[in-house]
Amino acid sequence: MHFADALPLQSGASLRDYSLSFETYGTLNADRSNAVLVCHALNASHHVAGVYAGQAKSEGWWDNMIGPGKALDTNTFFVIGVNNLGSCFGSTGPMHSNPDSGQIYGADFPVVTVEDWVDAQARLLDALGIQTLAAVMGGSLGGMQALSWTLQYPDRVRHAVVVASAPNLTAENIAFNEVARRAIVTDPDFHGGHFYAQGTVPKRGLRIARMIGHITYLSDDVMNEKFGRQLISDSKAMIAAAQGRPKQGTAPSGGSVVREATSVGAYLYSTLDAEFQIESYLRYQGDKFAEYFDANTYLLITRALDYFDPARAYGGDLSQALARASCKFLLVSFTTDWRFSPKRSREIVKALLDNRRDVSYAEIDAPHGHDAFLLDDARYMGVVSSYFDSIAKELNA
Repeated sequence: MHFADALPLQSGASLRDYSLSFETYGTLNADRSNAVLVCHALNASHHVAGVYAGQAKSEGWWDNMIGPGKALDTNTFFVIGVNNLGSCFGSTGPMHSNPDSGQIYGADFPVVTVEDWVDAQARLLDALGIQTLAAVMGGSLGGMQALSWTLQYPDRVRHAVVVASAPNLTAENIAFNEVARRAIVTDPDFHGGHFYAQGTVPKRGLRIARMIGHITYLSDDVMNEKFGRQLISDSKAMIAAAQGRPKQGTAPSGGSVVREATSVGAYLYSTLDAEFQIESYLRYQGDKFAEYFDANTYLLITRALDYFDPARAYGGDLSQALARASCKFLLVSFTTDWRFSPKRSREIVKALLDNRRDVSYAEIDAPHGHDAFLLDDARYMGVVSSYFDSIAKELNA
């Protein structure tokens, strides 16, 4: 959907002649009361569920959660997924042309915040004729958007489902984001953010940024269970043995993985190929990410994560900040999520209870780390399904 009118941004700048890509699932009921907005996290998009006809590996990023008969049942609810401004999956972003100059935005794309995204989403809902949401839902950065909806448009939201999120980022989280950004901006192919004009892509920086991020999404237990200290050569040896072939490329006898080298530099050059399975996995994730994600988008979205802090205007008092919220809440956290730990969700729960709001909270004992919010867990899905069943009963009351 195209919007000609300028969108005022938190930075003081504005964005005009922009477009938002979105998808809908299910059917909007007669009184337009069953709409659920699903907000995406860093590297996701408006394609939250289903598959594209004729396209392999096109499953929506939350397809296990959303669809007919699933926790968020599209037989009951009209679900809307919106790609945020500045992203690289259809909505106006750094790779598009600036209507004022006719040149590709690149590094000149304005800074966007969670609040700006929510304002843009509200305009889209206006255009769709939807005044009030049955619920707004999101995980991680999407959960921040859901929380912001309850503060910016409290009269337009009846329920908020905030999963694996936080009221702001810790210093450690900001630090991880900064290291990832530095990897991108110091890539020689970045060209100050105007790499489009140079016909280059800062893939090296993107790979490293993704590898850093991916480490933070997994728990130590999951990494050890999936990879441990397993060598790639061990896997090759096992496959060779199973196929009755001689073992090749295995580690030296005695379990040592250090190759012969006369200096540190020689050793580094001798290990350019990944030796441990975790190394290979991270490189695969980095290579895949660098093929489809935009470097400027990564910088923009991680900065939006850093900036989000609704309590800042209230001297850090989250209870005062959340006093504006009037809807009912479901919050979900996961015990091994150290990037958005349960402690951060409990901060939100306490602030809401301080304001006597209706809050449900589930802390799921799951081993998967931050990625747990995207995975199947019977208890997690059961909690969300039960909550949306209660919303459906409200609609039918």
